[in-house]
Amino acid sequence: MLAVRPSGCDTTRLRAARSTQATGDAILARKTRKKIGEILIEMGVVGADQVSAAVEEAKSTGKRTGEVLVEQGACKDTDVAKALATQYGAEFLNFERPETLTKVNRGLLKEEMQKKYSVVPMRKEAGRLVICVHDPLEIESFDLIGMMVNARVEIGGVAPRGQIMDFLSGETSGPQFKKQLLTDSLDKTVDRSTDRSADRSTDRSVDRDAVQEAGTVKLIDRMIVEAVTGRASDIHIEPRKDRVIVRFRIDGVCIVRDELPKSMQNQLLARVKLMAGVNIAERRIPQDGRIKMTIEDKVVDFRVSACPAVHGESIVLRILRPDSARIGLEGLGFEADNLANFNRIIRRPNGIFLVTGPTGSGKTTTLYSALNDLNTPDRKIITAEDPVEYAFKGINQVQVREHIGLTFSAILKSMLRQAPNIILVGEIRDREVADIAIQAALTGHMVFSTLHTNDAPSAITRLIDMGVKPFLVASSIQAVMGQRLVRMLCEKCKAPDDNPDRKVLRLVNISEEELSRGNLMKAVGCAACNGTGYRGRRAIFELMTMNSEIRDLAFNRSTVSKLRAAAIRGGMRSLLGDGKIKILRGMTTPAEIANFAQIEGFNPTEVGAA
Repeated sequence: MLAVRPSGCDTTRLRAARSTQATGDAILARKTRKKIGEILIEMGVVGADQVSAAVEEAKSTGKRTGEVLVEQGACKDTDVAKALATQYGAEFLNFERPETLTKVNRGLLKEEMQKKYSVVPMRKEAGRLVICVHDPLEIESFDLIGMMVNARVEIGGVAPRGQIMDFLSGETSGPQFKKQLLTDSLDKTVDRSTDRSADRSTDRSVDRDAVQEAGTVKLIDRMIVEAVTGRASDIHIEPRKDRVIVRFRIDGVCIVRDELPKSMQNQLLARVKLMAGVNIAERRIPQDGRIKMTIEDKVVDFRVSACPAVHGESIVLRILRPDSARIGLEGLGFEADNLANFNRIIRRPNGIFLVTGPTGSGKTTTLYSALNDLNTPDRKIITAEDPVEYAFKGINQVQVREHIGLTFSAILKSMLRQAPNIILVGEIRDREVADIAIQAALTGHMVFSTLHTNDAPSAITRLIDMGVKPFLVASSIQAVMGQRLVRMLCEKCKAPDDNPDRKVLRLVNISEEELSRGNLMKAVGCAACNGTGYRGRRAIFELMTMNSEIRDLAFNRSTVSKLRAAAIRGGMRSLLGDGKIKILRGMTTPAEIANFAQIEGFNPTEVGAA
């Protein structure tokens, strides 16, 4: 009973009196309660010495004892929340569990008040508003809430502050929240009555005034915020014959988010193009732009691409998250042996290190993570990129601009006069760039770059096919790494797979013996992963380190199959082999790995006959 507001009283005097009374009641009640440290000790999560040290630090810093224990790593914020719930006779709520969302009702309190005071309303009955909090001692805040809603505020639940803030910002993936988010469809801001069979005015010039319509602005903003909070990597706006399809790419898979009326097409496209700073009246040629927005106190960049299509311009917004390039090499998915080899290679004084794979396989993220690891004051690093996706402090990054002659080759030639230690070339696209990169490697520079090939050994033959002399390829390249991104199983819902599909196991070359020794898991699906069974992605790698045998084969223009066999003899583990490790550890599924790597020589017709 922390706050109540009878009518007919002076607000200021009432607030002071009630706040004083509530504070006094809380202090008296607290004297009869166990201290937070004592409860944590009884829970077995901390020791008496840790609590004593935390109490002393809390006195000197003014922090809560539980807060200090979490900062010191002695316990988790969930442990402190459980202890506070015990201390105040409240219920511990875990917003990462779906059933928790059935215990709250956000409609009882204005959203801005919930975020301002970090509280979640649970229920309202008999003049009482029961709320979930992270700190039961924020009495004055609860008093203010009570005055605003004219109700007595009581603490019914305690949860970690981080979970509460994630839930209030929409990042908690509970079923009710997702249902609310999905039913609150993007096109709720427009009038469906305008949806006719087709808009015959598609080819009219764009009216700049139409861009200012509030419905369109709200629609685009809602779409962007939802994509960012929903872990999407891309937003696709695709005009069709009689509709405009909005799709999000999450964990590498596109899902249809909504279908909007064709009559909105011009306004939607014009709004996005205006935000991206491109010519909204030009629809005949491709255009590229960028958007910078602040979403939940974080600055997010979007790379925008507009491409003319049959039914109107197709627009893709690529969401650039700087944190994804700074997750560290360990977070990419390397196994211990590959990570050790990778760290040795990138620290060599000269040579070329290539990363290969299709578009969207994480090549740029891998190279950025390597540069971030190598970025020290004693090294000069220069990059040539098209485009520059992430800005790094301490690295000289150059944007390619073909229309003014600032090409990869022109930048590379200038780079060599800048005396760098490390050079990154966004992509080796032709012989001229390849020749300059090799020349840089042979003159004492370490060069990182990407190449579009299916696997690591193919990079050798690809460079030779470009026209690079075989002896230069053999002498300059230090290593080639192929990679793919695969989805990881959701930790909240994955379950043991007691009856795996033998056909799929054959595709990824898992024997019965390996199966018996492994920990095979399957995708189930829950609210946290939107029912897919997968959440997040990691890479699988094949790292081919050049040795004398591979150099001889490259010099003699040998085939890819001979290069691959030599690389495996030299210790390279294939994409399939790396994927098998993650399958048998229960990190992903055989079906997911089979999408990117299958046993060579396998005949799919044999599966049908099996």
